[in-house]
Amino acid sequence: MKAFVTGGSGFVGRNLLAVLQARGDRVVALARSLSAMEAVRALGAEPLAGDLVDVAAMTAGMAGADVVFHCAAKVDDWGDPAEFHRVNVEGTAQVIEAARAAAVRRMVHVSTEAVLADGTPIHDADETRPRATRPIGLYPLTKGKAEEVALAGSRDGLEVVVVRPRFVWGKGDTAILPKIVEVMRKGQFAWIGGGRFLTSTCHVRNVCEGMLLAAERGRAGEIYFFTDGAPVEFRAFITAMAATQGADPGQRAMPRWLIYAIAVIGEFLWRTLPLKGRPLVSRMAVVLTGEEVTVNDAKARRELGYVGQMTREAGLAEMTAAAAPSF
Repeated sequence: MKAFVTGGSGFVGRNLLAVLQARGDRVVALARSLSAMEAVRALGAEPLAGDLVDVAAMTAGMAGADVVFHCAAKVDDWGDPAEFHRVNVEGTAQVIEAARAAAVRRMVHVSTEAVLADGTPIHDADETRPRATRPIGLYPLTKGKAEEVALAGSRDGLEVVVVRPRFVWGKGDTAILPKIVEVMRKGQFAWIGGGRFLTSTCHVRNVCEGMLLAAERGRAGEIYFFTDGAPVEFRAFITAMAATQGADPGQRAMPRWLIYAIAVIGEFLWRTLPLKGRPLVSRMAVVLTGEEVTVNDAKARRELGYVGQMTREAGLAEMTAAAAPSF
């Protein structure tokens, strides 16, 4: 088949391109910069120079495509509200506009469990749990709105399926792990509330497995969670991931209420004063990494035949091998 991918040079996008190429599919990927174009080309896909605002370019790139995978997003816990809205909300609307103009039949929209983040515990949540009405953080807010746009766009010949992987990780992670390791190596890491709570995770290759199944079998207008299976203790998993990079999180811990208070005060100061940089910690980070966040992917396993073939053990071993020096 022919697939069109946004965010092809990102962590999920790179892995998806590799999987699609291995299957023999023709892939066109939107690329904003020369470095992104080179990354896409290196994976065997055809780069299309452009941005999410360029509907005409995307429409041309989608010509003849069987499916669009919308992976591009602004993923951060702090930043310019207008930029979050432009990329996550308006960008999704423009991808849908282009897909409709190109007569694409299927679209898979990559979302996140963060759309549920309202400050209350997320315990074994499934797709029936409503999106947060007052999301904590710009990323949960705009990704929730993007979901609404995506689902509303599932009509008139375009079938949109939304997928929500929780805590994407794996070899080559450019989003989460580098930031965690940097903080650890600076001696600034502390476990929020001790870190001994459960979390769901989803290896990047399991994300790709789920996305392909969603494209083939997902019901239009539906949402599917993906995970690695049973939840794992957050502290144990982060410690194991850090160890693959030769980093040690240490034992220091701080009460969740104290870190959340620091986040509230910091966000207020940075929003009201002309301060440079960013707050030490955000409310979103506390909510999504400082207490249990577990989701249930039974729907994907039942309806799509999703398995989650990459185990945590195999994924961690792969990361260790990739980080080992070669002589």
